[in-house]
Amino acid sequence: MKQSSWIILFLLLAFQGISQERNEIIQQRIEFISEQNESEEIDLTNLFDQLNYYFDNPININNTDADELKSLNLLTEVQITDLLLHIERFGKYISIYELQSLKYWDLSTIYMVLPFIRVDDRLDQLHITFKEAMKNGKFEWFARYQTTPEKKAGYADVPDSIKAQSSSYYYGNADRYYTRLRYTYRTNISVGFTAEKDAGEQFFRGTQKNGFDFYSAHAFYKGGKYIKAVAVGDYLVQIGQGLNTWSGYAFGKTADIFSSKRTANLLRPYSSVDENRFFRGGAILLAYKKLSLLSFYNQKKIDGAGFSDSLSNDLQFISTIDLSGLHRTTTEIAKKNQLTERVIGNYLSYQSPRFSIGAAAVHQQYSAPLQKDTVPYNIYAFRGDKTTAISGDYNLVIRNFNFFGEVSYSTHSKATAQLYGVMAVLDPRVSLSIIYRNYSKGYFSFYNNGFSEGSNTQNERGLFAGTKIKLNSAWTLNSYIDFYSFPWLKYLVDAPSKGYEFLIQPTYKPNKELEIYGRFRMQLRQKNSRNSDGSLTEIEDVVQRNYRINMNYKVSEGITLKSRLEYVTINRPSNTPEDGWIFTQDVVYRPKSLPLDFSLRYALFETDSYDTRIYTFENNALNVFSVPAYYYQGSRAYLLLRYSFLRHCDIWIKYGTFLYSNRTSLSSGAEEIKGNRKSDITVQFRLSF
Repeated sequence: MKQSSWIILFLLLAFQGISQERNEIIQQRIEFISEQNESEEIDLTNLFDQLNYYFDNPININNTDADELKSLNLLTEVQITDLLLHIERFGKYISIYELQSLKYWDLSTIYMVLPFIRVDDRLDQLHITFKEAMKNGKFEWFARYQTTPEKKAGYADVPDSIKAQSSSYYYGNADRYYTRLRYTYRTNISVGFTAEKDAGEQFFRGTQKNGFDFYSAHAFYKGGKYIKAVAVGDYLVQIGQGLNTWSGYAFGKTADIFSSKRTANLLRPYSSVDENRFFRGGAILLAYKKLSLLSFYNQKKIDGAGFSDSLSNDLQFISTIDLSGLHRTTTEIAKKNQLTERVIGNYLSYQSPRFSIGAAAVHQQYSAPLQKDTVPYNIYAFRGDKTTAISGDYNLVIRNFNFFGEVSYSTHSKATAQLYGVMAVLDPRVSLSIIYRNYSKGYFSFYNNGFSEGSNTQNERGLFAGTKIKLNSAWTLNSYIDFYSFPWLKYLVDAPSKGYEFLIQPTYKPNKELEIYGRFRMQLRQKNSRNSDGSLTEIEDVVQRNYRINMNYKVSEGITLKSRLEYVTINRPSNTPEDGWIFTQDVVYRPKSLPLDFSLRYALFETDSYDTRIYTFENNALNVFSVPAYYYQGSRAYLLLRYSFLRHCDIWIKYGTFLYSNRTSLSSGAEEIKGNRKSDITVQFRLSF
């Protein structure tokens, strides 16, 4: 009885804090994902929109299904099955407090998911009327401006004749513009328009007479009995474990072992600004009882460089596909929209509460054949203008075990990609994840995104094992080890290679106010030796170790302090040992009674080179994701202000600056800045009603 009282008190306190923790809860999830990616350019708009929606419109757990619960990316298959079987056995939930009776739900899981779920006896309205959609729908308009005040070499004032002969100068200004207009009604209807101009690109002149460099639009409907979903315009498709087709973002290896399994959201609208990893055309998801059929068609222009016919100027073949989405210089502009891509696919699946199986056939075709350079590591690369990937996937939950996997076959090379995994809750306090993958060196699918160490679902074998142990109410221990090998050569690795990665992370969270975790991660990768006579390059072990201690402390209702110290070392035989460190101190002020909040950071860092760079997540305006790399020696500070007014308006202003103590110039080429300072400015306005 005493334990139940504590649980009820815990939940009551959680509910009281939900209103003021809205941004903090979602921000923590986004920060967790961003830091694993280790990339300065990451766009998690679609994931953020999803969590933001469910915060405003919590899922009624008495009227939901596995697909909707999976879309939160917060629960495991075992936990989802546990929740749904409770209804099957005992009827609907009467109170949210019943979650404590679920065998595989601990307090941390309950607290994490509470803001996004609710208990209601009433069935949600299934028939959508125009009046209802207009009354309860939501309109949002974003306008954003970003720039770097310091002048880069690429923006020098030179004649267009020089720019035409050189790729060292940008045609446009240093400003980045973004706008988005979107209407949504629950998760059932979404109509949106997005546009963006990158820094260095022209705007309403030159090659961009239509204004923005990138435009995206979509119309999406979900909710029918037989027509489950329809998408027109830009959309995302995710199938199985990502070996065949997975557009958009997917988790990699993280301290959260359960994120290593892909959770597919078959069809959803696209509203981000990645200019490549999405589909453009139309898709429909049909269903009958436990069967469903997804059919989709994509046709869009993509960037590429290759050899052109001197008479017709048509590309005879493509040597490279450019995924940067940047069109600033003569060379980049020449690559724009040089290739037409077509993708036609079908995915048939059967789904029951504990078992699902699916089969997919996806055909890709290009307007010109792809012929990569004939260097050794490219021998097994895709060549040609079309290919088809055929795959099958499964997902099975037996008590506290979740078995899953996918096998995909590429017709052009007759090569396969395979992944098999199991996740188990051995005890409410002990969880385990094991994943084996075997991707042939000749396998190819342009939109694959399977669990891997490399950047492609190709030329890799590996075994991943991770555990999560709840030691007591305050202590949790997460760890994983991943052994992998590459049977064929890779870029800058002139021989078959292998390696491993190990992570251990103890977390101490005695209450809601304090969380401290330590992390040790070790990676061994094999790369070309820097000692080469020009004829034969040996490979060597490159060992990187990262040590981190992180503390979050909620001083009061509106003030949170975040401190982090991280140290990294790199050792390789052909180079002297290198290391680096960073210390960051954040102050987050979000008062409950004021329409103003701010985030402030000051950081000190020192690394021997770019190789020992350290990525650290930064707060930014809504839907702006910033994970800059800190390297060399210096300091970093930023201030982010948010002000809400007139009930429907928000404005964000951020100013940040790097100040380097051992540099007289930064970067190189067109990105070079003379001096030791690099700043960034973001201004964003949102109107929502």
